Amino acid sequence: MKLLDALVEQRIAAAAARGEFDELPGAGAPLNFEDDPLVPEEVRVANRILKNAGFVPPAIEQLRALHSLQDELAAVSDRATRCRLQVKMLALDMALESLRGGPMLVPRDYCRRIAERLSERVAGADADDTTS
Repeated sequence: MKLLDALVEQRIAAAAARGEFDELPGAGAPLNFEDDPLVPEEVRVANRILKNAGFVPPAIEQLRALHSLQDELAAVSDRATRCRLQVKMLALDMALESLRGGPMLVPRDYCRRIAERLSERVAGADADDTTS
């Protein structure tokens, strides 16, 4: 596949060098990413109304929270705090998966047990921090 990608890139570069893209409609103008052309028009209208009303879909809120937790995790060195953040990240990730409606790759019971084990680690790390 990399060979095909390289060939396509080479042909695009050659066409650009010949100036074949210079006279395209909208050349030099910024691209408009407001509307997704793959989304049906009636859905785009509803999305625009919700956006203008300040509504943020739950999935977007959870993604923002997940990114915030990742940033916080990168800045924390305390073991107990890291464990707490990882538990929160796991819970958010599971919630996002359920919002997507996609199949859970890991059974819910197994995810619950992972969260319990991580919580136990947090409790153990808290105990270690108070004894030192």
